Amino acid sequence: MALVPDSRIPRRGLMLVLSSPSGAGKSTIARALLEREDRLAMSVSVTTRDPRPGEEDGKDYFFIDDAAYRAKVEEKELLEHAEVFGHYYGTPRSLVEKHLSVGEDVLFDIDWQGTQQLRESARDDLISVFVLPPSYDELAKRLKGRGQDSEDVVKGRMAKAANEMSHWPEYDYVIINEDIETSIANAQAILKAERLRRSRRVGLGDFVNEMRSHNG
Repeated sequence: MALVPDSRIPRRGLMLVLSSPSGAGKSTIARALLEREDRLAMSVSVTTRDPRPGEEDGKDYFFIDDAAYRAKVEEKELLEHAEVFGHYYGTPRSLVEKHLSVGEDVLFDIDWQGTQQLRESARDDLISVFVLPPSYDELAKRLKGRGQDSEDVVKGRMAKAANEMSHWPEYDYVIINEDIETSIANAQAILKAERLRRSRRVGLGDFVNEMRSHNG
């Protein structure tokens, strides 16, 4: 079982962002964190695209129409939002805040643009991790090894990866994913340390004062 800070001391949750170029391994790390860590929830986005086969509303995405999406943007109900291939996506503010307020952490699998928006709207709650491949050749090997994309698509992803990797200095932590189990362990170590950060443990003052009162 994953270790968590002392449950007697109330703690505000945090927002843990994982970003990487396609094929570097962030989704694999994210799945492992969700399986191995307590009190960690995946952020569920809203989207205007139609559900794909097997996707469930409220689990994979919240599927809404364009009018509802525009209303959420105008009312500032989304922590971050973007257009991707003609469809709109965004992170509902109220659901994330609900998790954070009860000491639950929220995991985000988003790109550098979404991370920048989150940083503007939730700086104190945000912890960002960028996942790099061990080498350019290894990234190309992983993308080709998927067997899902044509040669042209792989080349396009590699070209995009070069731009995405240039944003690594904007992140709090960087993991070079040479070995997946080591990378998962490193992500868990980051999460554990950030959960122990004094500023998030909002009950520490009362905890210490209660102990000090016995000295009087």
